[in-house]
Amino acid sequence: MKKYRGIYLKNDKEIGLMREANRLVSRILDMLGAAIRPGITTMHLEELACKACDDFDVRPAFKGYHGFPFALCCSVNEEIVHGFPSDKRVLKEGDIVSIDMGVIYQGFYGDSARTYPVGEILPSTRRLLDVTHESLMRGIAQAYPGNSLYDISKAVQDYVEGEGFGVVRRFVGHGIGRGLHEKPEVPNFVPSGLPGVQLKSGMVLAIEPMVTEGSHDIEILEDRWTAVTKDRKLSAHFEHTIAVTVDGPVILSLS
Repeated sequence: MKKYRGIYLKNDKEIGLMREANRLVSRILDMLGAAIRPGITTMHLEELACKACDDFDVRPAFKGYHGFPFALCCSVNEEIVHGFPSDKRVLKEGDIVSIDMGVIYQGFYGDSARTYPVGEILPSTRRLLDVTHESLMRGIAQAYPGNSLYDISKAVQDYVEGEGFGVVRRFVGHGIGRGLHEKPEVPNFVPSGLPGVQLKSGMVLAIEPMVTEGSHDIEILEDRWTAVTKDRKLSAHFEHTIAVTVDGPVILSLS
């Protein structure tokens, strides 16, 4: 595994293993999405995810990571990320729930996130989800060798803010491989006064816009993990793990 400016560059074999890790994450997210409906608890989703990890013979990546106690991040409505599954949190018609999931497969990490509607949602809420997902795809489209890392950031920020939404600054995307969080950080906004790293073939990045209906300011709840919007407006989160290749970006987290 080569390094460039402290960033691990993956070879074809390593990317192949990461493709499988991320494919399994995507399959688990497919199953969870099919199970989401009004009346279920977020702990039910946790139980389904843990069973799927057992069935696929992989380890959940988040459970125990820096003390995080669950396999899933289940973040409902104004919760941005790192929400705890709970048998007391019952999903209701019109809610949205962001599911962030990771696994470890043969020493490599997979990581992906989606925000799901619970039953019928308001048109304004659907627009939040659509804009967040589209911002992810626009960011991915910039992941070509020779581009700047901040070309990804700019594509996300310009689109989201152009549509009237906020971009969370506190949490960013990241490199991924044998570690869940590797260099470089992948912000969804362009930091001022800093040069962006040039993208190289072999980089593997987890790109994950977190978008809010209102302000991008956040708060952390008493559990010391769950991040919520300070104004308590809705937030959505989509994430793909991608490989930068000579032919352009390849999304690894597809079923």
